[in-house]
Amino acid sequence: MSGIRMGTASGRWILVATVLGSGIAGIDATVVNVALPTIGRDLGTGFSAMQWMVTGYTLTLASFILLGGALGDRFGRRRVFMVGVIWFAIASLLCGLAPDAGLLIAARALQGVGGALLTPGSLAILQAAFSGEDRARAIGAWSGLGGIATAIGPFLGGWLVESVSWRWVFLINVPVAAAVVWIAARHVPETRDPGATGRLDIAGAALGALALAGTTYALIEAPDDGIGSAGVLTSGLLGLAAAAAFLVVERRTENPMLPLRIFGNRQFRTANAVTFLIYGVFGGIFFLLVVHLQVVAGFSPVASGTAMLPITALMLVLSPRAGALSSRIGPRIPMAVGPLICAVSLVLMLRIGAEAPYLRDVLPPVIVLGLGLSLLVAPLTSTALSSVPERQAGLASGVNNAVARAAGLVAIAVLPAAAGLTGDAYDDPRTFEAGFDTACLLGAGVLAVGGILAAVGIRNPGVPDADHPRHCAVGGTPAAPGALREARGGQDFGGHPRT
Repeated sequence: MSGIRMGTASGRWILVATVLGSGIAGIDATVVNVALPTIGRDLGTGFSAMQWMVTGYTLTLASFILLGGALGDRFGRRRVFMVGVIWFAIASLLCGLAPDAGLLIAARALQGVGGALLTPGSLAILQAAFSGEDRARAIGAWSGLGGIATAIGPFLGGWLVESVSWRWVFLINVPVAAAVVWIAARHVPETRDPGATGRLDIAGAALGALALAGTTYALIEAPDDGIGSAGVLTSGLLGLAAAAAFLVVERRTENPMLPLRIFGNRQFRTANAVTFLIYGVFGGIFFLLVVHLQVVAGFSPVASGTAMLPITALMLVLSPRAGALSSRIGPRIPMAVGPLICAVSLVLMLRIGAEAPYLRDVLPPVIVLGLGLSLLVAPLTSTALSSVPERQAGLASGVNNAVARAAGLVAIAVLPAAAGLTGDAYDDPRTFEAGFDTACLLGAGVLAVGGILAAVGIRNPGVPDADHPRHCAVGGTPAAPGALREARGGQDFGGHPRT
């Protein structure tokens, strides 16, 4: 079914359902960071457990988001979307009631599965339901409203932590999810892809999840248990073996979750390599920064949660202009300069110390970071989508989304250990400050590499791609929102990094 108009009651209800549904998944990824120091103290956990509270969610979300899109195409996008919302609500209830860190981490992993089911479905519903002329408006409204919701999330989470309990960061999802299910059941039409046939790539999804889980466990636990411990070695080898098996399965299966041939396109390959580096840094730094503001600078949960709001505001205003600039001059310069500006921001963050004043020490690097991201994100995303044929636009979006999430997962596992933040470091301001400074310098170096890679590897319009000369990227012009069968996981951010 398609042809619904934006100004109608049906159109408004569909937009509300998809924004709220994807919003609870996006907001939850940000508000938990704000609550981490309080959760750690309340449950008596070490820093590795806090890492798992974030990575447990990201792990399952990144592992199954492509499969979630395929399930929606096959069995009905509304149906899978509603299942994901209900699943997410039940997992949120378990998170809110968890008596210890182990059960909270397990419930967070279940949340990620729910997020993988509902996130791609929200965008696919819009693509299928709205008429062609209104589809772009609907997706733009979904993206913008989602960005506002994600910006409100840290403030709401900080207020709940201070005024009620960290548990309500999770419990508040339950009534919102109930409202989404009610709206979707009454007002969202069911759509599916009649051409989605063949076997689902369950083996690929399972092997991908096992590869991420094994390597992540080894990376997080190695600093405390030692790289030679039985658990670390076993999980690391299991993860590497699963990764190798995943590549074999994806190459040989008839309907792969991740068709490896898409990486034969140099522009697409380079854009995703830059995505991995850039979003890896953001995932690790944002995870540490919110904790740093509370543990070292003495900010309250509310103040630390709202400290990053200027980034969202700048991106909502400037990202469209950056996309237009990229259309005129090509994506290479914005994608090369943007990471370098972000690297300067991380160097400026070295000034954030004990009792740091917000206006003097925190706001300047936040503004610089917002400017760098505003210049970078739109060209990066549109290049990843427009570097492949239009029929693969949905698949390209899902792959780029999964790459960004996997990058954040790896960074949260690696960066704290590389910076010396292990054990009870989050409870020792001096130790955490030294580790955070090291993490900022490491992140600035990786961002510089990302900028250089973009300068060398990205081609502007009119420059043939050596691998696929007929499909070079078209600046900042987003690919058309077709290829519903391949809509495996749309962008879940309204002009700011995925979380």
